[in-house]
Amino acid sequence: MKQRSLILIFILSFAAVSCGSKKSATEKIVLKNATANKVIKHYHRTEPHFETIVAGLRGTYDDGYGEESISLSLRMEKDKVIWVSAKFAGLIPMAKLMVTPDRVQFYEKVNRQYFDGDFSLLSKWLGTEIDFQKLQNLLLGKAIYDPDKNSYELSELDKGYLLVSADNTEIAKSLMVDKTTFRLLSQQLISLKENREISVVYPTYTRRNYFFFPEKIDILVEKNRNNTEINIEFRSFDINESVRFPFVMPSNYKEIQIK
Repeated sequence: MKQRSLILIFILSFAAVSCGSKKSATEKIVLKNATANKVIKHYHRTEPHFETIVAGLRGTYDDGYGEESISLSLRMEKDKVIWVSAKFAGLIPMAKLMVTPDRVQFYEKVNRQYFDGDFSLLSKWLGTEIDFQKLQNLLLGKAIYDPDKNSYELSELDKGYLLVSADNTEIAKSLMVDKTTFRLLSQQLISLKENREISVVYPTYTRRNYFFFPEKIDILVEKNRNNTEINIEFRSFDINESVRFPFVMPSNYKEIQIK
């Protein structure tokens, strides 16, 4: 299995979980005398409410040298576990992934490789420090970094409210928030020190069972003039069903080393 396929399975594993609350699905708000604090307050009200998700998705990964695509089945229990199974042609098992707040486990059968450890491998592939909460935020349509922990400057644009971090930190952060629903349209992280930029865009949402789910998620990682694009398309999903997370790490596989 090529490295692009391995990375794609890792990244797409976290991408089928974005949604908004029932209240945000039925209300649109016109905010008068908008300030950064007001926008952030309304944005927090889009926090999703669910217990489990079962989803099917398809995604592509393009690092400029080639493109890979794959179909995945996903099961998730919010704040606790993310489980993914990848199959060739929907029939032949290729790989499995299970993530908890303190552990990442993964194996693929083609090259008989495995990973069992922390978030260091995923952080390396994404180009920024990642933990379970940040991943969950990113893929729930929430800010990777909690906006309550930073100061933001507000600009009102035709497209939405633009929040740009005002703190003098190594990573500059920006959020584009919809003017009436306050769902996140996009977010961006820029590190001038490492010459790295990460953009996450939610082009469209769809409403299911009083929740809003993205129909697509587009992720772009730019570093030293090298671009990596990840595009996710949701095919099916259900929420709040009873789920199991079977995972047994095989023996005699070669460990994936972080370089």
